[in-house]
Amino acid sequence: MRKGKSVKQKRVAAANKYSISDMDALFESFINSKIAEGRAESTVDKYCLYYRFFAEYLDAKGIERNVHIISTKVIRDYVAWMLEDRVKFDGHKYKPDEVKTPGLSPCSVNDRLKSLKTIFRFFESENVIDSNPTQSIKYVREVDEDVQVLTADELRALLNAADQRKYSDFRDYVLMTLLIDSFMRINEATSIKQSDVDFSAQIVIVRAAVAKSRKSRIIPLQKKTISLLRELLKETEEFESDYVFLANYGERLQPNHFRNQLRKYAKRAGIDRRVHPHLFRHTGATMALEAGMDIRHLQMLMGHSDLRMLIRYTHLSQKSLKKQHADFSPLNEVLGKLNKDRKIKR
Repeated sequence: MRKGKSVKQKRVAAANKYSISDMDALFESFINSKIAEGRAESTVDKYCLYYRFFAEYLDAKGIERNVHIISTKVIRDYVAWMLEDRVKFDGHKYKPDEVKTPGLSPCSVNDRLKSLKTIFRFFESENVIDSNPTQSIKYVREVDEDVQVLTADELRALLNAADQRKYSDFRDYVLMTLLIDSFMRINEATSIKQSDVDFSAQIVIVRAAVAKSRKSRIIPLQKKTISLLRELLKETEEFESDYVFLANYGERLQPNHFRNQLRKYAKRAGIDRRVHPHLFRHTGATMALEAGMDIRHLQMLMGHSDLRMLIRYTHLSQKSLKKQHADFSPLNEVLGKLNKDRKIKR
């Protein structure tokens, strides 16, 4: 009776297939597998960036890029180094020195560790390594913080900060309006094409190719938003591009360019805290829930696969929680909603 290959034989076969000592070649195979799975371009780019950070750490520490000498201790030391020594924005040309401080946030470290775990799981599944050095590494504990949101006044101030007489500012005004109305991610919004907008039905389609979930979804828009999109397209007719949001010379607007613009509008509006594109998504979700939108409908609009992802970052104000509790407390059924305080004899 013929026996199956042993683990050692499988590993030898994998060595011949991949050049087992070359972690860079293994990583290239990993990336090709993710492309073949149809992963979003932004996800593939993130894997590449986080692998590069890890490889640069290995080089700095004099550790060979050999998958067989990457131990649990190496990974654990890397996590500790990120938390204590890695300089934020190191090498960034446009960041002032005062923000380049040592130590990344637990959230940033966990993002990088998650990618490493995925990469080494692939190596293990391909029988290149006997055991996964990241398996026993736990994620860094993150302190629960309230999700920051903007007020309606701050949103109005941001919109008013854009000088609509200038093309770039008007484009950003339209983009901010769309983000507020649609709950879209900035990458999704800057990727929409004219063919994605149905002006008569007043909807926009987020294509599966650009959606983070890799699933398309339909988002209704207010008449005001549709009107602004139509006006913006008239402004950019000469560029003959199918993309809706364009930079000054006709190329597709990049999210990072809008992020820089947003900081300018926040300064004009007198908003001291950090303002970023995802803040529109947080704020829109919060305001919609507080106005009474059903959470499952919001889930569909935002493109989340389950409610846990929605609840994870949607912050409800204390005012809203108190009102919900006052309206729906079980004690209303027991004692009556309009029960009065007990009178005390004096």
